[in-house]
Amino acid sequence: MSAWGDVLGRDTLGAFCRHTHAQLRGSPEGPLAGTTFGVKDLYHVAGRRTGFGNPAWLETHPPAEHTAVAVQRLLDAGACMVGKTHTDELAYSLNGENIHYGTPVNPNAAGRIPGGSSSGSAVAVAGGLVDFALGSDTGGSVRVPASYCGVIGMRVTHGAVPLDGAIAFAPSYDTAGWFARDAALFERVGRVLLGDPAPAEKPGRLLVADDAFARARNSVTAALSAAIGRVSALLGPAEPVNISREGLEAWMNDFRIIQAFEIWSTHSAWVRSLQVDLGGGLKERLAWASTITAADAQAAGARRKAIARRMDGLLADNAVLVVPTTPGIAPLIGTPLKDLEHWRNRCLGLLCIAGHAGLPQISLPLATLGSCPLGLSLVAARGRDTMLLDLARQLGSGRWTTCGGGL
Repeated sequence: MSAWGDVLGRDTLGAFCRHTHAQLRGSPEGPLAGTTFGVKDLYHVAGRRTGFGNPAWLETHPPAEHTAVAVQRLLDAGACMVGKTHTDELAYSLNGENIHYGTPVNPNAAGRIPGGSSSGSAVAVAGGLVDFALGSDTGGSVRVPASYCGVIGMRVTHGAVPLDGAIAFAPSYDTAGWFARDAALFERVGRVLLGDPAPAEKPGRLLVADDAFARARNSVTAALSAAIGRVSALLGPAEPVNISREGLEAWMNDFRIIQAFEIWSTHSAWVRSLQVDLGGGLKERLAWASTITAADAQAAGARRKAIARRMDGLLADNAVLVVPTTPGIAPLIGTPLKDLEHWRNRCLGLLCIAGHAGLPQISLPLATLGSCPLGLSLVAARGRDTMLLDLARQLGSGRWTTCGGGL
């Protein structure tokens, strides 16, 4: 158990928010009793303001009337919330660099970004400041920092965990997610958030997405080969598949169009009402989002439905799909913006697979590359979240190979 108390005094990594700090004691009993957690600063806490990674947002929104459902479920299960964790500005980035509040320190990859937008939550877990932390994932905001920081991270089936009391972003993609170092605790947290105590279903055949691995660097494929072997030892020989007939670049472009249209539809009134100081990258993405038409989004949405049907067929009979979480390790701090944008699109070509179809995906810290963490992801059919949790626990019965994932 991580210590309850003044987490801000112990936080040398810049994971926790000073401007929206809040602590809540959990119930004295429950499956998570004795544990501590952090909460991404887009989930509301009753009586407190939510910052959403931007000072103007903080100043122009009143204190929340209710605590987010996901946060309350964790409290009711006995966990103690020790603070709010940093997010990328308006959660619209995969980097973890916030122009207003700084970049949380990645404790397992010196000099490299932590990933976003759930940057503070991932760092708080990787650095041992809390036992687990709540994040959110729209386009990879849990999966990317999990891979970069060397911890377990998961996005759930779309809609499986209520997002009541969380700031909407791109609603048809938004999901809850969380991080932990310990696989058994990770599963317990998941059971609480999902509200699902039933025995997990048994996984079926194992699929390896050749076209997803082709999007990653050759060194990544080599580094993850032993990890795939560990999964195969549990599920049987892996069957190679190509998941996209159109190409993952086309899937990525459709994701960006739909996500941008939804973000602009959700937040344009606020952005236009203020002279908001926005960081590099975000300013350009929002400007582009404002140009996406309803016709653009509708056409991409039709293609998205076909993608979902393709994934449904591929993952029938409880198949498990293996993909690299990211195309490589975390980029260096100070990487030029244009290079980070190119890298972001490389990442989205992998991350959109689960996102388009609303699928659960878990990133496991099963490899390293150049002494930096590297995640391997498992994707399952909608509603098979606990199957992935159970599989992760079995894989974690030995030791993770990264410094952040020891059990």
